[in-house]
Amino acid sequence: QVQLVESGGDLVQSGGSLRLSCTASEVSLPDYAVGWFRQAPGKERVEVGCISRLGDSILYIKDVKGRFTISRDNDQNRVYLQMNDLNHDDTAVYYCATPMTYWCPTKGADQYHAWGQGTQVTVSS
Repeated sequence: QVQLVESGGDLVQSGGSLRLSCTASEVSLPDYAVGWFRQAPGKERVEVGCISRLGDSILYIKDVKGRFTISRDNDQNRVYLQMNDLNHDDTAVYYCATPMTYWCPTKGADQYHAWGQGTQVTVSS
């Protein structure tokens, strides 16, 4: 089973920045789109955004636009989520996932077939 691995989560002060990384050992991430999701305590998992195989990215959460950026380094087999100007509402477990297609799905989490275990991001006030 394909397994993705996230890293980079941490405790950070409000206004700070973090860069999350996603990689996989059993699949070549450059061949596929990769999405980022987050799940805050007591809330449902929501899609943060997605980057296609060609590098076109989209962010779905209005409040992160202008603060978060999704990018990829195909040589390193990694996809990144750069998060700037973090606030308490960004506190969540962040997951990366791939739909195993080269395009970003339009129908949310159900279209993603391989997931990571998640990395905790905690923003202190």
